[in-house]
Amino acid sequence: MPPDLVLFDCDGVLVDSEPVTNALLVENLAARGLQVSHDRVIDLFVGGTIAGVAQTARDLGATLEENWVDLIYAEMFERLAQEATPVLGVPSVLDALDAAGIPYAVCSNGPHAKMDVTLARCGLTQRFAGRIYSREDVPNPKPAPDVYLKAAADAGIAPAKCVVVEDSPNGARAGKAAGMRTLGFIADTAAEHLTPICDAVFDDMRALPGLLGLTSK
Repeated sequence: MPPDLVLFDCDGVLVDSEPVTNALLVENLAARGLQVSHDRVIDLFVGGTIAGVAQTARDLGATLEENWVDLIYAEMFERLAQEATPVLGVPSVLDALDAAGIPYAVCSNGPHAKMDVTLARCGLTQRFAGRIYSREDVPNPKPAPDVYLKAAADAGIAPAKCVVVEDSPNGARAGKAAGMRTLGFIADTAAEHLTPICDAVFDDMRALPGLLGLTSK
């Protein structure tokens, strides 16, 4: 049966922003004494918060400015405003949900300011207007379920009738902790990271309508 509400993570699910941000982190941390590969950045940081990146990087020996979080966000926003693109297939997925009368929202560990940049760049802001949720809106970020539970509560829909679409272990754990069916998008994530957590995994966003019980256009 199709869900009553679909909740999307933002980075790596709606917006193909992670290659941009991960490359930036590799460069930025190298300049501050921490050499990490692209793959290591994915393992350490994807699905977390920038404050968490700062703490982990310091623990691993990086010398970061006191205001590094503000500095990296400024660099990140500038690059994303120029380079972010929508994940292939996202517009058609949203079209299929609209045609079926199924509402959807975005729930991110990132701040609203970041989504203001990426969703606008990808032409998605209006499609999610009034249904854009950040870890800034809840007490605890993913892997806590707070942001997903808030989105469901605001929509008046029981968690069991929601589906979460995630691309990181932290996000998938949040979806499962919320009591929601959780689908893992593995286009850029190793399947072994999500398969043990998610109800199903898929590697092409154009397959999502079928997984949701809809007819893909």
